[in-house]
Amino acid sequence: MAVVTMRQLLESGVHFGHQTRRWNPKMKRFIMTERNGIYIIDLQQSVSYINNAYEFVKETVAHGGTILFVGTKRQAQEPVAEQATRVGMPYVNHRWLGGMLTNFQTISKRLTRLKELEEIDFDDVAGSGRTKKELLMMKREKDKLEKTLGGIRSMSKVPSAVWVVDTKKEHLAVDEARKLGLPVIAILDTNCDPDEVDYKIPGNDDAIRSVTLLTRVIADAVAEGLMARAGGKSDAGEQSTETEEPLAEWERELLAGEAEQTSEAVAPEAGETAAATAPEAADTAAAQEVAQQADETPVEADQAPTEADAETADKA
Repeated sequence: MAVVTMRQLLESGVHFGHQTRRWNPKMKRFIMTERNGIYIIDLQQSVSYINNAYEFVKETVAHGGTILFVGTKRQAQEPVAEQATRVGMPYVNHRWLGGMLTNFQTISKRLTRLKELEEIDFDDVAGSGRTKKELLMMKREKDKLEKTLGGIRSMSKVPSAVWVVDTKKEHLAVDEARKLGLPVIAILDTNCDPDEVDYKIPGNDDAIRSVTLLTRVIADAVAEGLMARAGGKSDAGEQSTETEEPLAEWERELLAGEAEQTSEAVAPEAGETAAATAPEAADTAAAQEVAQQADETPVEADQAPTEADAETADKA
């Protein structure tokens, strides 16, 4: 089952590319046609690539990985911060600092400094033991660090993969991820290079609705992966509890004796119950077959893309 429908992609303007004079020839295989000087992206391919990216993100998070959300352009700042916060993942939605991935040891020191500054009460001048000027300078430092590093405050190590909105704008993040061998999941507009991305999603990276929809899909994959991870931990905990306290020999013999008595007492009742329920089971199976035939109704296909709307002006 598709995680997003063709209609949702159309309504969000995911199919609008850039002007025909601003394109990367490597994106030709993802382009369906050209209309009014603007390339139209093949959404059939987009749906397939979205499903692949969704499964990868879900499996990565389910096995304990983290996804770094990156989008510093104006259209991406709010959706990136909102969706990453919703699923508890790190994000960068302002300026990308060089070395955020390749020099994470230094970045982690700045994160430690940020946490130290957050513990200071800047309104308590007398209790802090510092002058007003010192507190003012420290508050400015804290605000600056919060703006650039606030989204990765809880990131203790290099992420497992990176979600990028606009690979041309975030070329530093893409270069660092590729240098470290981290998988890159990204929206590919018609002016992007698909060779730089491991999990491609052909689509519009300029429209707010498009960026919001695709970022939400990736966040949903993270949420599903977190649920799978939590379920796996609980199952492992139950198994470890059972193996940590083995039963004594006399307890096993007692349970074996009770099981034999229970099976002897239940056997006659089971035969009577099976004989009584056999006709009912046959009736239920017949009813289900009729209901299945009644439910088989034709499904209408998604409508084809309509004429370009007002958002084509943004692509110009």
